[in-house]
Amino acid sequence: QVQLVESGGGLVQAGGSLRLSCAASGFTFSRMSLGWFRQAPGKEREFVAASSWGNDNTAYEDSVKGRFTISRDNAKNTVYLQMNNLKPEDTAVYYCAATTFSSVVRTRQNYNYWGQGTQVTVSS
Repeated sequence: QVQLVESGGGLVQAGGSLRLSCAASGFTFSRMSLGWFRQAPGKEREFVAASSWGNDNTAYEDSVKGRFTISRDNAKNTVYLQMNNLKPEDTAVYYCAATTFSSVVRTRQNYNYWGQGTQVTVSS
């Protein structure tokens, strides 16, 4: 049974940091590309960051470049999202996702598996 379980969300002041974790099970983690998405109230789920397994590439949405870092620990079957210099507009539910594609994937339709999400709230 495939499971993705996010943790690490919470309430933080603007300028602060959080590290999200996503623990995976039920599939060969090292052969899956991974992504983080977020969804704010009343908005569509949007791409945040991705990490490929095929060539170790990463990709970021423009507004988080230089502030967020995606990383993975294949030994722990875990993907992380380090978020620094958080802004109120980063407030959303954050989801991790996994896909069998070997390259970075920015489109949510190409992801096979999803976690349940973790809330991140940034106060001004």
